[in-house]
Amino acid sequence: MSEYQYYEFQAIDRPLNKDELEGVRALSSRARTSATHFVNEYHYANFRGDERKLMEQVYDAHLYFANWGSRRLMLRLPTTLLPARNAEPYCAEDALTCWTRKGHLLLDFSYSSEDGGEWDFETSFSLASFTTLRAELAAGDLRPLYLAWLSALTRWELEEGVDEDEYTHAIEPPVPAGLAQLTGPQQALADFLHVDPHLLTAAARVGGAAPSPAIDKDALAAWIRALAPREKDTLLLDAALGTAPQPGPTLLARHRAASRGTAEPSTASRRRSAAGLLDAAHEVRSEHTRQQEQARDQALRAEQRAHESHLDRLAENAEQAWQDIAHLIGQKQPGPYDNAVTLLKDLREVHDRAGTPEEFARRLHALREQHRGKSSLMRRLTNAGLTAR
Repeated sequence: MSEYQYYEFQAIDRPLNKDELEGVRALSSRARTSATHFVNEYHYANFRGDERKLMEQVYDAHLYFANWGSRRLMLRLPTTLLPARNAEPYCAEDALTCWTRKGHLLLDFSYSSEDGGEWDFETSFSLASFTTLRAELAAGDLRPLYLAWLSALTRWELEEGVDEDEYTHAIEPPVPAGLAQLTGPQQALADFLHVDPHLLTAAARVGGAAPSPAIDKDALAAWIRALAPREKDTLLLDAALGTAPQPGPTLLARHRAASRGTAEPSTASRRRSAAGLLDAAHEVRSEHTRQQEQARDQALRAEQRAHESHLDRLAENAEQAWQDIAHLIGQKQPGPYDNAVTLLKDLREVHDRAGTPEEFARRLHALREQHRGKSSLMRRLTNAGLTAR
C-alpha cells in the first residue's frame, strides 16, 4: 500500500521574486515551479519545506491532501480585508486556526482521518477550486469560516466521552447569511471538510439570503473620488511596482463596509447551542430518511401497478404470448432465450391469478419435453424455477 501526498502553493497578490523562487526550487528538484505556482506529488517521501513559513512569507494559498484522508487548505489575505477579530470566533481545534503575520491573516482549514479511516485513493483536489474563497472573505462573506466550525461540530459529535453539558454550553459563532445558497467554492470547501449536509441544512434555517455580488458602479466611483489624493497616489504606485497586493479587493471591501456598515452576521439572540444544532440536524436527517422511504414506497407501488397492468394485458393475449415464446426459442440464441424465460415467468403469474396453475404446468412440461435437447435453454428454465410440478 503506497503513500501519496499532494502539495500545491499559489502566489496571488504578487509573484515571487528571483531569490524567493530560487529558495522554493531548492526544496524539490521534481516540483513544477513558477513565479506564482509550486506543485509536487510525493510517493514514499515527504515535503522538505515548512508550509506554515512558506505561507507567512511568500504564498497566498496552499492545498494539501493525502490518500489516507488528511486534508489542509491555507489562505492568506491582508488584515485590512479580514481582521483577525472577525475570524477568531469561528476557529475550532482541528478544523480552523488563524494567526497574523506581517499585516496578513492566515487561515488554516484542516481535516484529519487519523482515527483509522479507510485510505482514499480516488479523491483528488485542485487549489483552483478554493482560491476564490479569498475574494469572498475579502468582500465580507464569512460563510467559509462558518463551514469550518460546522466541520468541527460534525467531528465533535462523533467523539466519545464528551459530556452532554458541553454541547449545551457551546454556542455557535455568528451565522452568516446565505448558508442555504453556497457558492461553488464554498460547497467544495464543505465537501473538503466533510461537513454533515444535514447539519448544514439545520444551520441554514437561521440567516437571510446570500449576499449579492453585484456592485453599484456609480456608488463605487463616487466613493473612490472622495478618497484623499495622496491615498490614491499610493495605491496606484504600489500597484504599478507590485510592492503591495492589488488594490481592487481592498477598495471593494472598504466600499462595502462604508456602504452598509460592518456587515455583521446574525445577532447573538439568534445564535444556537451546539446541542440545539445537533438536535435540529437529527430532525433533518430523520425527515430526509422518511422522505426517501416514502419515495421508495411510491416507486415500488408504481412499479407494482405497472406490472399488474402488464399481466392484465398478457392475460388477454395469453395464446399470442405462448406463440411468442415458441418464436423466441426458435432463434436458438442467448438473448431470445432470456426473453422467453421472462415471458414464461409472467405467464406463470397470469395462470396463478386465474386459478389455473395446472394448465401452465402442463404446457411448460410440454415445452420442456419439446426442447430438452437445448441445454442452454434448459439451464435457464431450471435456474428460473420453471420446472415441471
